[in-house]
Amino acid sequence: MNYLVTGVSKGLGLEIIKVLLADETNNVFGISRSFNDSLQKIKEEYGDRFSWLQYDLANYSDVKTSIFKEFIGGSKVIHGFVNNAAIAYDDIVTNLQIDPLIDMYNVNVFTPMMLTKYVIRNFILHKVQGSVIHVSSISVHTGYKGLAMYASTKGALEAFSKNTAREWGHMGVRSNSIVAGFMETEMSSTLSLEQKDRIYKRNSLKRPTSTNSVSEMISFLISSKSNSITGQNIFVDSGTI
Repeated sequence: MNYLVTGVSKGLGLEIIKVLLADETNNVFGISRSFNDSLQKIKEEYGDRFSWLQYDLANYSDVKTSIFKEFIGGSKVIHGFVNNAAIAYDDIVTNLQIDPLIDMYNVNVFTPMMLTKYVIRNFILHKVQGSVIHVSSISVHTGYKGLAMYASTKGALEAFSKNTAREWGHMGVRSNSIVAGFMETEMSSTLSLEQKDRIYKRNSLKRPTSTNSVSEMISFLISSKSNSITGQNIFVDSGTI
């Protein structure tokens, strides 16, 4: 199976491609802004099963040419897409600035929508009953100070995913959102230990959500093993909700 995954250079994205590539029948097309030692190790271990493209997802206008024509190529079959990449603009609403908000929406919403458009076109062209996974956030469903703008981008993705599932289900296309709890990633690294502890005390397990647990759920949802699951928000949040 061939999977397209964004935001693969670190954190959850890196864990996702490790889990997918652990199945020797899978190939991954990975996208991120930077290449690092972790990706170099992936390349050395998995060789041609892992292909990488440097691409800034703020650029929604070149998605078709750069990603689907030049990187993947029209003859390659895509079986699934994991929209994982995201940036955060954290602040209280009364400090809202429009430029960083637009930048965040470009990366978190508009480019993922364009990617989904061309992924589904690939599914249809190759008669594939493919799967789309959007990585959302628990902040959509339970409020956190300073995360209103970020949560709004993830809420938009959840709505987009559910309606995509309705629109293309007759072709066998599935679309789901993973609602991930707070994880120990670079995005949460700016929080103090006290802030993290306060957040983790709000969930049932009193600990951060495991990136491996989220990745394993993505691996299941993107595969044919979950062929009756679509239009859902799947919570992997250590029992926050």
